Parts: sequence; structure tokens; C-alpha cells
Amino acid sequence: MTDTPGRMVVAGMRLGLALPQYGALADPAAVARFATAAEDLGYGSLWVGDRILTPREPSDLYPGGGTPEHPYPEEFETFADPFTTLATAAAVTRTARLGMSALTGPVYSPVLLARALTSLDLASSGRLDVGFGLGWLREEYFATGVPWAGRGKRLEAVLDALEALWTGDPVAHEGPQWRIAPSTVGLRPAQEPRPPVLLGGFSPPALTRVGRRADGWLAGWMPKQYLDGLWSVAREAAEQAGRDPDALRRVLRINPRQGTGVETVADVLPCLDVAAELGISEVLVDLHYVARDVDHALELAGDLIAKAG
Repeated sequence: MTDTPGRMVVAGMRLGLALPQYGALADPAAVARFATAAEDLGYGSLWVGDRILTPREPSDLYPGGGTPEHPYPEEFETFADPFTTLATAAAVTRTARLGMSALTGPVYSPVLLARALTSLDLASSGRLDVGFGLGWLREEYFATGVPWAGRGKRLEAVLDALEALWTGDPVAHEGPQWRIAPSTVGLRPAQEPRPPVLLGGFSPPALTRVGRRADGWLAGWMPKQYLDGLWSVAREAAEQAGRDPDALRRVLRINPRQGTGVETVADVLPCLDVAAELGISEVLVDLHYVARDVDHALELAGDLIAKAG
């Protein structure tokens, strides 16, 4: 059933899919077909991720199970641009929300970022959810000329600058990293006063940031007690900041993958039950690790939504 147009509700949830963007599914020419089919199946949101570099000898292991022999999933070695992928999906869909889980926020210039995100929000008639995280790979920072140290404060500065660019008239911003001279910016988001901003992270400081200034949390699948405990940090931070904690969203990402305990589409179903128990109303499923190609991903997506319904 649906609650509003384009929002598929399964057990009270909006189900979303990761768009084909990396690994064996990295086929920019197939994004339009996938996005159209996913919306027709009833998926209420479509998502992209962000991977900038895959060094042969990275300084950091992938936090989702990297080892010295396999520091990150091999799928990361082929990764399409998130902005192009979302723009393609925006052009062929009508109701599904379009999100990022998540851009590595500190490595982007907020002026260029605001232009791209505003354009996406307008192209989708106000369906954009902006998602940021800090990332985990310091070589991506080095390659983009951004210091690794102080990345949390830099993300805060990006958010400050975006807020100014989206809502200021004229726009002006003075910060430690950027000075935006008083300027006219005629391009404004379709959503007022701006697109929702969701933040990722799994540490108390990250969840405190969610509560203080974000519209929601980009969560990842983990044991129930950790999901609940981290969420309480965000809610407490919201209350302390004078914000309504009940207004915060949670988008739970589930990546079926060998060796994780959630290895098949069938394994996703009990996770949805846990999410429902916790009151989570939005779930994103990423099929990149279990699908052979785009057609197989659509087959799995159809199977999932049929069983979940």
C-alpha cells in the first residue's frame, strides 16, 4: 500500500534501492531503465553513494569488514559519479525521492556543491535528500587537496556555507575555509527553505551532530541495541539544542553481502522486522554485492518487495 504518491509502505516503511553505480552494476547507461523499473515496482526512494579513489595500498581499512589482504570491497574499484547518476534518475522518475548515502562532505567546495544540489532538487521537482558523511579513507582527502585532520569541523563549515547559499539574500558567508562575498544567487531549491540534510556516522560525536543540526540520520545495519543506543544520543542532542527529536528521520541502510550475516534478499526481511520494532520508517537496500548485473538486481528487487509486502 502507499501513504503518499511514490512512497511505498511495507510494514509502515518506505523501501528504497541503491541505484546501479559501482562494481558489476556500474553502468551509467542502465540507470534510467533501472530507476524507472524500481519506481514501477513501488520503491519510494533511490540512492547513490560516493567513492572517489581506491588506492592499491590504502592507509585505512574499510570499516565494513576490510582486511589487510582485502582492504575494501573490490566493487569499489569501479564507481560512477553520484551527481550524474542522480540527475539521470531525476529525469525519468516522478515520485521516488532521490538521496545520497552518503557524499563525503568535507572534500567538496560548498559553492559548487550548492549549485549541483539545487539543480538536482529543481530537476526532481523537490525530491532530493542530501546526505553527507566524513568518509573513512584519508587518501581521498589527500587526492582532493583537503586535510584529513579537522574533517568534522570542516563538515560543519560545509553545512554553514550551504545554509547561507540556500537561504541568504544576498548570499554572504565568512568562515575559516571559505569566504563568499555578498552575491546574488538566483537558483533556489524547490524545497523550502532547503532540501533535507541527512548525516551519517556511527560515533557519539557524529550522532550529536545529527541531533544538533541535521534533519535525520543515515544509519547502517547493526545489532538492535546499537541502533537504539546511538539514536538516543541524537535525540538527546536535539533536545539540548531546542529541536524536536521526533522530527528527526532515520534511513537504515542494509547491504546484503557474504560474511556479514545478512547475505541474501531473504536475510533482509528479518532486518525489516527489527527496523519496524525500533520505529524506523525508511530503509535503503543496496544490492551491489549480491547482484550479477543490472537485470539481476531488478529481479532481486522485485523478489524483495513482493516478499516484504
